[in-house]
Amino acid sequence: MRKLFIGPLAAIAMTALFFSCQQAPASKQEVVKTPDSATAALPTPLREKVLSAEEQGALTPDMVIAALQEGNNSFVNNDLTARDHSAMVRNASQGQYPKAVILSCLDSRIPVEDVFNKGIGDIFVARVAGNFSNEDILGSMEFGCKVAGAKLILVLGHESCGAVKAAIDDVKLGNITAMLTKIKPAVKNAASYEGEKSSKNDEFVELVAKNNVLNTVETIKLKSPLLKEMVDKGEIKIVGAYYNLKTGVVTFL
Repeated sequence: MRKLFIGPLAAIAMTALFFSCQQAPASKQEVVKTPDSATAALPTPLREKVLSAEEQGALTPDMVIAALQEGNNSFVNNDLTARDHSAMVRNASQGQYPKAVILSCLDSRIPVEDVFNKGIGDIFVARVAGNFSNEDILGSMEFGCKVAGAKLILVLGHESCGAVKAAIDDVKLGNITAMLTKIKPAVKNAASYEGEKSSKNDEFVELVAKNNVLNTVETIKLKSPLLKEMVDKGEIKIVGAYYNLKTGVVTFL
């Protein structure tokens, strides 16, 4: 049989190939480890305790306002609390003792709980385009405060509100027409504005939106003697605020 001769250069190449094949699994193992390292870096969810009746009873309206302002600051700085929602759902199943009732616009760009860095059981949220009050919402607020013990009602308007713009432009469309009559008093209140009174004027839209928030606050007091009495006794406060879509900042009015 004829012997196969392997030259020096071929031998070196084969040796290098052998060792590179032996090292391949180690390289592959490093890649597999990377997701584990990334997972380890994630924050551990907080097992936040749902508010108890005793803790709710110890709150004052001003303490709740301060908590909402602090929560909004966390939201703006992208420092939201990591919560174990599964645990909180189970803990809240026996009852609820929220801090506040928040009446917000329907707008999808305003995630109310996140905006104030609050979790399950912390706040009641009512939503309607244009954040106005009606009989159903007033009843819900009365339940939230008189029955369930919330210490604050917050009416939250926002920048570039579509419902406010529609009210300014006197839109006629289905049930929206009737809905806008709840917002139009805020447009009338801005009659003394000297600039362009149209939905294309951001300054005018903001003025009407803030007027609408303040009108809603007064309407709640006027149409709910129950809530007005609680305000007069210092048991609750009813306040308004304005959300900036560009920054996420909530300004209390």
